[in-house]
Amino acid sequence: MDLHQLYVFTKVVEHKSFSKAADDIFLSQSTVSSHIQGLEKTLGLRLFDRVGRESILTPNGERLYGWARKLLLLKDQALLDLKQGMMELRGMIRIAASSVPGQFMIPKMVKQYREKYPEVMFHINQSSSKNVAEKVLNGSVDIGILGEKYEDDKLRYIPLLKEKLVLITSNQVNLSGDVNIQDILQYPFVMRSSDSGTNALLEKFLKNTQIAKDKLNVISYIEDGQSLIQFVIQDVGISIISEIAARGYASKNMLKMYDINGFNEERYFYLVYNINKTQSLLSKLFIDGASDLF
Repeated sequence: MDLHQLYVFTKVVEHKSFSKAADDIFLSQSTVSSHIQGLEKTLGLRLFDRVGRESILTPNGERLYGWARKLLLLKDQALLDLKQGMMELRGMIRIAASSVPGQFMIPKMVKQYREKYPEVMFHINQSSSKNVAEKVLNGSVDIGILGEKYEDDKLRYIPLLKEKLVLITSNQVNLSGDVNIQDILQYPFVMRSSDSGTNALLEKFLKNTQIAKDKLNVISYIEDGQSLIQFVIQDVGISIISEIAARGYASKNMLKMYDINGFNEERYFYLVYNINKTQSLLSKLFIDGASDLF
C-alpha cells in the first residue's frame, strides 16, 4: 500500500467528500479520485459507497481507516525520530581496527570525537588488517582503521599516520646499536599472523633482501599484538612490530627497541570506507575529521 494513498483516503473519510478533501490537501478532485481508485484496485476492495453527494465508508473502508491512522502515525513518529537523531547526533558508529590502531589510535580518536558529540556510541571490533578490509567490504562495519592497503574499487583509503617497524627484544638480550637482518636469524622469533599488515611489510623486506622467510627461527605465530609483546618481555623470543606499539614499553624499560639497517620503508595507517555503503551523518563526521587528529 502507498502511504500517500492512505493519507488521501483518511482525508476523504474525515471530510466525507472527495471535493472537500481535495481542497484540504491542495489536490484536484480528479487526483483524489485516482488515488482512491488505485487503493481500491490494490486491495481488491470497495472502500466507499457514493450515496447522493456523500461518500460513505463500506465496512471494509471502516476497518482500513483504523489501520491507516496507525500506519500514518507510525510514519510520523519515524520521521520525527530521524530528525531528532540528526539534530542530536545520537547513534552508533561501528569500527573495525587492526591490532596497533585498535590499541594505540582508536582510544584517542574516540575520546576526541565524543568531546564534540557525547551521545555517540562506538562498537569496536579488532582483527587482522585483511579481516578489517573484508568487514568494510561486506558492510558489517562503517569504517576500518588498518596498516595495509587491500585494493578494491569499492574501498577508499585516507592516510592517517606514518610509521616504521622496529625490532624488539627482552631486556636479557644485548645487541649493539643498529641491527642487521642477518643478526636476528639466530634468535627465536615470534611473528604476527599472516593476515596482519606488520607481517606483510616484513615479508616484503625479507624478499627485497633475498632472505627466505623460513630462515627466520619462528617459534610462534600470534594473532594478538599485546600477547606477542608479552612473549618478548618474557624472553620467549624476539619480534618486529610497529614503532608506535613498541615505544611505550621501551620508554618504561620493559623491553629493548632497535632499528634494523636497511629496513627504512615506512608505512601508513589508513582509514578505509566503502563508497557503496550509505554512511550516517555520524560516520561522515568521523571520516572527515579523522585525519586532523594526527
